[in-house]
Parts: sequence; structure tokens; C-alpha cells
Amino acid sequence: MSSSTPAVRPHRHRTALTAAVAVAVAAGSTLTLAGTASAHTSGSKVTTAKLTKGLYQSAYSERNNVLWVTAAVGRPPVTESHLLKVDPRTLAVKADLTPPVTDSATGAVEAVYGVAVDDEHNTVWTTNTRDNTVSVYSQRTGKRLAGLPNVAHAREIVVDERHNTVWASGFGDGTLVAYDSKSLEEKKRITVEGSAPTGLAVNESTGTLYAADLNNDRLIELRRGSAAPRFLPAGDGPISVSLSKNGRTAYTADQTSGTVSVIDLGKGVVTASVATGAGALSVATDERSGDVLVVNRTDATVTRVDPRRGAVEETVTTGANPNHVEIADGTAYVVDKSGAGAAEDTVTRIRLTR
Repeated sequence: MSSSTPAVRPHRHRTALTAAVAVAVAAGSTLTLAGTASAHTSGSKVTTAKLTKGLYQSAYSERNNVLWVTAAVGRPPVTESHLLKVDPRTLAVKADLTPPVTDSATGAVEAVYGVAVDDEHNTVWTTNTRDNTVSVYSQRTGKRLAGLPNVAHAREIVVDERHNTVWASGFGDGTLVAYDSKSLEEKKRITVEGSAPTGLAVNESTGTLYAADLNNDRLIELRRGSAAPRFLPAGDGPISVSLSKNGRTAYTADQTSGTVSVIDLGKGVVTASVATGAGALSVATDERSGDVLVVNRTDATVTRVDPRRGAVEETVTTGANPNHVEIADGTAYVVDKSGAGAAEDTVTRIRLTR
């Protein structure tokens, strides 16, 4: 590593976040609660800024204090895509990385969608959904370090820094693919027949991976060193997953029902379902408060939920078609992907009240 590379900050405990056969709830009942806002509504400070068209996801780097944001415009051949390096304080774009051209005849590029950072090795990882690949970039130089093939409809990516592992979800064929974050080589591939994995979360204490299985209303749990998955019930159309700070509870954004589900991972049951809004698409955990935020794409809102009380605490209006939420140190970043007609999509920064 170059001598000019910043030193790694002390590792703080975190549950990595970023990007999921109906299963009945076995034992215990599911508590469904209406999403009624409480006194905390509009208590958080909200700032918005325009970035570029076609925003998709974001990932915060604590090591570099930057927000990495992906963008891809239109359907194949996708000729415009960006990996943006954004200042989280000013929301200004510090660098705009252009993915490589994959087809000179059409001008198609290796468009980037999912994103996650590996601060241990100072890299940023992307899923290139249209190309069925994963790429790795240097956070320091912006150089593309590797392109990794054969991830069918690669959707999301998550980093387990403690175990030097990066996971990608292959929505197209039900695969979960693990890479060595040092060598940048594939080291494990698990296929769950009939599944459609989307969002991912990893418990860095144990190395256990969780994948939202969109088509089967369940979570896929894959323990470190095991090739045999465990299945856990989730809500209706789970597309994103996050974990509590202690790793004992999972939360899924349920796209079909517009809810967030609270899942006791030890007992393997859904303990609560809280209505958040139409088109629930992305969920993240605020490790300071224990609250979760859910992006509701259709309603163009982000909802803050106290999962212990099963109560909606705050609802914030975002840009049209919000697509993803990332939380770092009590601040949430929501990017929208508004679609045709928008010159630039926006990032909404929410400084969360305690």
C-alpha cells in the first residue's frame, strides 16, 4: 500500500449493510401495526442536493470520509454511468469515475448499480447488473482494479472487513458469491435453487450472511464455513435487509406489503410488521438509536421506525422514487432514481435526532 494512503481508523463494531415458496411464521404471532407518526415527525435536519441522473445506491467510507454513489441511466445498451465520490458535508461531487466501455459499437459501458466500501483495503466494490459482473476500484486513486465475472444479474454487495470477505447477490440464478478482499478473487459460490436474492447484510462478529429472498418471502442465512443455508420467514416481498447492532434481529423492507418486518434470528420468527409506505425498497439501521429507516419508493418518503415499540417516529419527504438509504454516525443519505424527465437526481441527507 502506498505511503500516501491514509491509515486505517480503529475498527468500530458495525453490522455491514447495503442490498432479497412462501414461508409461514412458525411459532409466535406477527404483530402488524399501523404507521402513525409520533411527536418526532420533522425533528431531523434535512438537506438535499442534486448530483446526476440515474442515482442507484450509496456507501459511506469512514476511512476517507466520503460517500460513494452509483448512477446508471436507461436500459441496455447503457451508455452513461457514474461512480461519484461525494463530500458528505457539502454534498458536492469531488470526483466522477466513468466505468469502462464494454461495447465500442454501441458505446455501452460497464454500468454500476450496487456499491459497498472496504475501508480495510481502501477499495470500493460495485455490482454491474447489466453485465453480470462485479468490479473493484481503488478509493485512493479511482483506478479500476478488477472485474469479476459470472454473477447473474448481480444486484447488491456487502463487505465483511473482519473476515476479508465480500459477498454479492446473483438475483438471476439464486447465487451468493464470496470474494477474498485481499486477492480480489472468488473463493466461494453457493446456489440456493429457486431463490431470488436481492439485499444483503453480514454480521461481522460471526461472519454470518443474510440475503433477502424476494420471490419466497424469506431470509437466507448462511453461516461462515457452511454451505447449507437456513431459511427464516420475512414479510411480503422482502427486497432489502439490515441487522440490529447486536446482530440478533433482522429487519426487511417488504416491497409488496409496504412494511418493515422485525425478525428474531434466534427463534426464527417475525415478531412485528410495521406499515411504512408504498413500495418499501431499502432499509438501514441507525446503530446509535437502534431505529431503522425504510425508503418507500412509491410514496417518495423515508420512514423512521422504533422497532422495539413497533412505532413510526418520523416520515421525511424525499425526491421522486427514492431508491436506497445508507446510515453513518447518525446521518442518513437517501438517493432517488426519478426516471425519465429528470435532468438530475438528488441525495437527501437526514441528520437524525436521538
